[in-house]
Amino acid sequence: MHPILLKVGPIVIRYYGLMYVIAITLGFYLLLSEVRRKDLPLSTEDLFDLLLWTIPVAIIGARIYYVAFQWSYYSHHLFDIVKVWEGGLAIHGGVIAGAIAVYIFSRVKRATFWALTDALSPSLILGQAIGRIGNLMNGDAYGLPTNLPWGIHFPPDSPAGMAYPGLATHPSMIYEMILNLIIFFYLWWIRKKEYHDGFSTAMYFILYSLARSLVSFTRADSLWLGPVRAAHVISAVLVIGFGGFIFWRRLYQRLTPESALPSRIDEPVDR
Repeated sequence: MHPILLKVGPIVIRYYGLMYVIAITLGFYLLLSEVRRKDLPLSTEDLFDLLLWTIPVAIIGARIYYVAFQWSYYSHHLFDIVKVWEGGLAIHGGVIAGAIAVYIFSRVKRATFWALTDALSPSLILGQAIGRIGNLMNGDAYGLPTNLPWGIHFPPDSPAGMAYPGLATHPSMIYEMILNLIIFFYLWWIRKKEYHDGFSTAMYFILYSLARSLVSFTRADSLWLGPVRAAHVISAVLVIGFGGFIFWRRLYQRLTPESALPSRIDEPVDR
């Protein structure tokens, strides 16, 4: 395992960045198919705009979230803040920042926010699963030492290898990748079940929060809020919040044929 896939002169291709490119590409085509199926009033150009809105904002949000919890280090190494290719992107920060960008985008384009996020959810969780391959090759998002037969010995110069030299650690990134794929298949399965707008989004947040909380027990590089892992605090808030949202809005109920109409804006849109 090595973070660099290919190096030709000054050109360096890292697994971390490559996985992001693959995730964004696959996610875009899944999103495009869902937008067409749901008949949302968004053109292909609109969806490219959505990527240009959300991806930079999500990366910045993920980095800010991570740096904020590691400020004791970054306050003395300010130039390291921009080194996102070395890892250090917190998914919760990325999702929160990205959700804000999507909300603003939906208002500008006059599209239904919850219908759009439902279309996005499968792509998002699949992208997270693919991104964990980059973590594996980078040796970050690593687990605690373990004697289990599937423990991994990371290279000495990797984050995991430097933290636990000579010791096998839990492949926490693989645990999360598997759980993310399970969530993806579930979200892909329910997308045609005609639930109310927002149900798939809420289930994404609930299921991912539960998965992340479970995996966090094996993580060695968790961010902390005092004596509690930050992932557990944020996940608990999201589970309670979106669980209440499902029951408050009765999103678990299937739409009737009369109400199962496409999510449109009030005026027609030229495509």
